[in-house]
Amino acid sequence: MKGIILAGGSGSRLWNVTKAVSKQLLPIYNKPMIMYPLSTLMLAGVKDILIITTPEDQPNFKRLLEDGSQYGVTLTYAVQPRPEGLAQAFLIAEECGFLHDGEPCALILGDNIFYSAGLTESLENAAVWASYEPKVNDIPTMATIYGITVKDPERYGIAEVGEDGEVLSIEEKPKHPKSNICVTGLYFYPGDVLEKAKRVKPSARGELEITTLNQLYLEEHRLRLERLARGAVWLDTGTFDSLYEASAFVETIEKRTGTMVCCPEEIAYSKGWISSEKLLFEAKKLEKNEYGQYLRRLHDENFGK
Repeated sequence: MKGIILAGGSGSRLWNVTKAVSKQLLPIYNKPMIMYPLSTLMLAGVKDILIITTPEDQPNFKRLLEDGSQYGVTLTYAVQPRPEGLAQAFLIAEECGFLHDGEPCALILGDNIFYSAGLTESLENAAVWASYEPKVNDIPTMATIYGITVKDPERYGIAEVGEDGEVLSIEEKPKHPKSNICVTGLYFYPGDVLEKAKRVKPSARGELEITTLNQLYLEEHRLRLERLARGAVWLDTGTFDSLYEASAFVETIEKRTGTMVCCPEEIAYSKGWISSEKLLFEAKKLEKNEYGQYLRRLHDENFGK
């Protein structure tokens, strides 16, 4: 399975800060925002990842993340000239040669942070549903969206879900919500996603809406929802308040537990994608701060000082 991080957009809700730097490069406590969605895809087992940026911000992303080898993944970069909808990401992925027909693909928004018990298992499960060989044992491939309970469903895209997890309807900012399950910015699609993305027409606001793409799978009864567990945290870090709240949350978790939230090197090491020598090499590059010292402890706990 391949993965896409959509890290374009104007960042207008964070102006003037984003006049000088991409929103997805702003810090969430001790890591740039982009590392959180990157970690989510890695937890799903995705190693081939496309990062879509604005033209002017791409050099900074490349400077930060390089080719991804330090995380045991392969990173490719593409440009979104203008923000024209989330479904546009798949068309860009095809244009740059990253995604081809028949390849399942996950999409995550560059400002979304997920933290939940059992998240890795859930992500891996979604990848499996999207990657079945079509109609093997009469099991169709399924697209998966992620949902979480919110107290103000009128503000979000809301999914109505049946007992078996199949999505019955999706409604954007409904006046009379059929549920309180908000659709988040994380999606897993089967190998026909390109074909469907090409069928999406611009909406009234001129964008290729991800809701329209999801509707195509819904019409075929091939859209399921993974509901984040009770107590799970989903943060859309697109405002000043949410930036602060996300940083405070990550700081609290890390200081109280002694473990890092969304550390790509740790994920890569735990999955066997990088060696202990590589982990130590990365730790030494950052040895003057707590991030590097954390990586060093990971190494030493397994191999001694």
